[in-house]
Amino acid sequence: MASDLDTVRVLRALFHDIPRAPEGLGHEETMAWIQRSMQDFPGGDLAYTLEHVTRNSMLDIVLRLREDGHLKDDTEFETTLLQLSHEAGRQQFMDWCINAQKSVDATSRLLNRAKPAWNEPTPLFSVSPEHVRRFVAAEPTGAGPLFGEFSTLEEVLQLELFAEGEPAGVYEFDWGFVLEEPGVAWHVYVADAWRSGTVGSFDRFHSAWRLETTAVPGSKTRPPHVPPGLSFELGIPQFASLTLLTEGQSAAAATERKWIGEVFIAHMLPAMAGRVMDPDYDFPHSW
Repeated sequence: MASDLDTVRVLRALFHDIPRAPEGLGHEETMAWIQRSMQDFPGGDLAYTLEHVTRNSMLDIVLRLREDGHLKDDTEFETTLLQLSHEAGRQQFMDWCINAQKSVDATSRLLNRAKPAWNEPTPLFSVSPEHVRRFVAAEPTGAGPLFGEFSTLEEVLQLELFAEGEPAGVYEFDWGFVLEEPGVAWHVYVADAWRSGTVGSFDRFHSAWRLETTAVPGSKTRPPHVPPGLSFELGIPQFASLTLLTEGQSAAAATERKWIGEVFIAHMLPAMAGRVMDPDYDFPHSW
């Protein structure tokens, strides 16, 4: 399959010209910045959304071709990265994809007919009450064997994530670890995700979060109430499975930590990870 480093390079080629929100903004400021970006985008917010959907589609296609298509050839892959880095090249690539769409649709219909009956995936892991208690009490374990495994991955070393040394706020569990960036964010690392290719699960963890926190029409189950000031972010900058951003208000810190430990880590994350890591699980497409 495509390596994490390959995927990062494709992401950078596709999205290098799309601005990201400045670091250090609170949740409301970030949402306001995104809203302004969508409104200021040529063609408005609809064009902005379509552009993101199109580029994410190209990401999926390029990674699949890198795994089992002509982009397995390094020279072809490098040429495609250059093509995707500018607007005209992206249009050429999409034209090529459209020409093959009829055969792709036919194949997709055949694959869907062959799919087994759908079953809800089981949670990927369970979390012991003692581990939850320790997290809520703000008692970091420090770096353990799972942090050590992750920190020595080739991609992590190349990206120099821990170039300044071992971070202080590490909470290690049986399934991975959480890295606390005080007053800024919580970075969540799931071992099964990085062992199968972290980058491939960025969007799936986002879909899993939205599934857990969105009310489903007609369902009797209500989604958990996410504390004000806490928001989800893709784990791309820290190469994490996902990141929870906080506004860093000291008065709410204890309540926020308690929710992350007793609700998110203990209940939501195992179910989310189970869906993410099940290759047969398809998230809703009508977000």
